[in-house]
Amino acid sequence: MTKQLLLKGLLTVSSIALLSACSPEENDTSTSESSTMESSMMDNTESTESGNGGMEDMEGMMHDDSGEIPTGLKEAENPTYEVGEEIILQQGHMEGMEGAEATVVGAFDTTAYEVSYDPTNGGERVENHRWVVHEEIADAGEESFEPGAEVTLEAKHMEGMEGATATIEDAATTTVYMVDYKPTDGGEVVRNHKWLTEEELAPK
Repeated sequence: MTKQLLLKGLLTVSSIALLSACSPEENDTSTSESSTMESSMMDNTESTESGNGGMEDMEGMMHDDSGEIPTGLKEAENPTYEVGEEIILQQGHMEGMEGAEATVVGAFDTTAYEVSYDPTNGGERVENHRWVVHEEIADAGEESFEPGAEVTLEAKHMEGMEGATATIEDAATTTVYMVDYKPTDGGEVVRNHKWLTEEELAPK
């Protein structure tokens, strides 16, 4: 009887010792799982924030579709493509432009400039933007600007453009066109896109 009680006592002590030994591992496992969940939640949050940043960048790419014409810009007397004429865009300044069907809504004779500039809203520098016309440059006189000249933009084609300091990269005396077009990528019709030159258009 005494031996049986002694044996039961030993078994009880052994069980307690085993449970105590297992407990830290269980706590470690629980802590590890908790850390993994927290890490996963942080990753998801960072991913969401990154996605929002991308949306803000896309919003910055929205262009002015008001159709406002700069003061002093003269309508072309004998444009290759008349207002109302349907055409095909040969080159694209934005996604979905190249190959798109378009309608001419304005034609003007001027000097068109290719410019590089730092947006006033702190965005990344824009290189070789086509096109800004002579009448969209501050304090523009009768004479055209030469490549390398530093100017101030009054154009509102893109967010952060108006008031930006720009460098003239190239210049061309030409007819520029304002068009409505249906993007080839299935987007909505773009109204009053400024500007395209004759070389960037083709008859439909």
